[in-house]
Formats: sequence, structure tokens, C-alpha cells
Amino acid sequence: MSDPADPAIAIRGLTKRYGGTVAVEHLDLDVAAGETLALLGPNGAGKTTTVECCEGYRAPDSGTVRVLGLDPRRDAPTLRARVGLMLQDGGVYPIAKPRELLRLFAAFYRDPLPVDALLERVGLTDAAKTRFRDLSGGQQQRLSLALALVGRPEVLFLDEPTAGLDPAARRLTWELIGELQADGATIVLTTHLLDEAEELADRVAIIDRGELVALGTPDELTHGDLRDIEFTARPGLDVAALTVALGVSVRERAPGRYHLDATNDPALISALATWLADRDERLGELRAGKRSLEDVFLRLTAEAGADRPGAAASPDLADPDVEVAR
Repeated sequence: MSDPADPAIAIRGLTKRYGGTVAVEHLDLDVAAGETLALLGPNGAGKTTTVECCEGYRAPDSGTVRVLGLDPRRDAPTLRARVGLMLQDGGVYPIAKPRELLRLFAAFYRDPLPVDALLERVGLTDAAKTRFRDLSGGQQQRLSLALALVGRPEVLFLDEPTAGLDPAARRLTWELIGELQADGATIVLTTHLLDEAEELADRVAIIDRGELVALGTPDELTHGDLRDIEFTARPGLDVAALTVALGVSVRERAPGRYHLDATNDPALISALATWLADRDERLGELRAGKRSLEDVFLRLTAEAGADRPGAAASPDLADPDVEVAR
């Protein structure tokens, strides 16, 4: 039995290569018991390989992975009863039906959740006798989640759990994950939906090209520098004239998105609003001292690419307030 004080998942120096391609390189990462960690990264960043090593589907080339104190490959029979997996591709036999699948999976566990109650909770009661191949994409996704939950797992790996779901089904899935969190489950969530990570995760790990580039709570990662003011307006404003008027550097980072290198001073904000009003320009969005997780994600992954040999520098992406793991 693992010590409750130990991390539920402990990754030390994990490296995995496929031929000459390095998928994960010297990755160190802990997930505390009862924590929800969102694992983010561009396609090909190493997220799936990392999770598959934790699940025991792949063996590290070097380094160690421990889940609940156990080796996912050597101790697979013991660990399997304590872990739930929701794969993006459910891998379900196409003519199998939700109720019979859940009954089959429930038979593998000592204390499974009641099948009919679980079907109702994920909204599949009316589709309980429908073949998997005839379910909608959202129904298939909800069935995959139910299969991951039926054994009351201590650790749950969710791979894109709301991909393809409509807003109502997505919200339902978030509520289910919230219930698991309240029950003390440890959850590793991979997602491309950054609002989902902000909503569900206690911490966010961003990896790119197999390396950890940032780790922290959503608030820690999105808390910006006080010398970082951004606003949106019509593309193509006269930034040279605005720079002179405000007495601070103004840049148009992207069409219609402007950055001021200045402290969050009420007089400066008033001067900006006046300058725009004098030219009948509408202010879209004003943000000072905080960024979206999407902003942080795009900047950090671009920075990671720029740090590679031969990559072009990108000075606009510098961000002194996000703790970057190198």
C-alpha cells in the first residue's frame, strides 16, 4: 500500500524515444494524491507518451514512473484495479452495447459502481441497448468515461474527455469530474480546451517537444506583470502617435491587439481612452496584469521552439512572470 504522503504519480527523468525522435526527455513531474493535473502541449509534444508510460502501455527508455507507489508495467495486475482510463479512441467492440459493456467491466472489480445508476448519471439510459457503432460521437465519449469510472478508481487518466461533445454534454462531464475530485480521486487530464484546464485543474503542466516548460496553478500561470497592459481595438492604429501621446512604448502584437510597456496607472488608462475617443475608435478589451491561459500556452510553446538550435528569436514572447521550467 502506498504512503498517503507520497505523490500519487511520481515521474523521474522519464525519457522515451522512437527511433531518432525524442518524444519525452528527462521529464520530472509529481501529481499529489487528490490533485487534478491538466497536461497541456501542442500535438506531438509528448503528452500521450507520458500518459502511456504512466498507464503501463509503454516502457521508458530511461527514468522511472510510479503510480500509487507501483511500477505501471511490473505491477500492472495490482495497479489495474486501482486506475481508470478514458482513451480518446474508446477501442470498444462496435456491436457491443453500453449496458453489457459496463456489466463486463464491472465484473473485473471488487466494488464496482451500480451499472444502471452509472448509465443514468452519464445520460445513456435510453441508449443502454444501442450498439456502440450506432451511438453518436458524444454518446460514445460518455460511455468511455463511464467505463473508466465503473471500478471506482483512485487514479483516473482522461484523454480529451470532452472532445466532440456539445455544450450540455461537456458541462455534464465537468460535473462528473467535479464529483470525482470531491471524492478524492487523482486525475490527469489531457485536453486542447484551455478553458477546460482552467475550470478543472488544480495545476497545469505545459510540455513541448518532450520537455516541461511551465508548471503551476492556473492563477500562477496567468498572473501577468504589472508592466503588461494589453487592449484590443481596430487593427492598424497609429501606434507611433499613440506612443508619443502616452509617453510609453506601444506595439501591435497581432492585428487589433496592442501592448503597452507601462505600469497599470489610472492616468495612463484615462489617457488611452481619451486618445481613442478623440479619434472615434472603440476600445474592445482591456487587460492589465493578467493573461489568459491560451496566451501563456501560445507564448511558452513558441518560446520553447525558439530556443531550439536554428530557431528564430521571438522577443515579443518574453514573459518574466511565468515560472518556466528549463
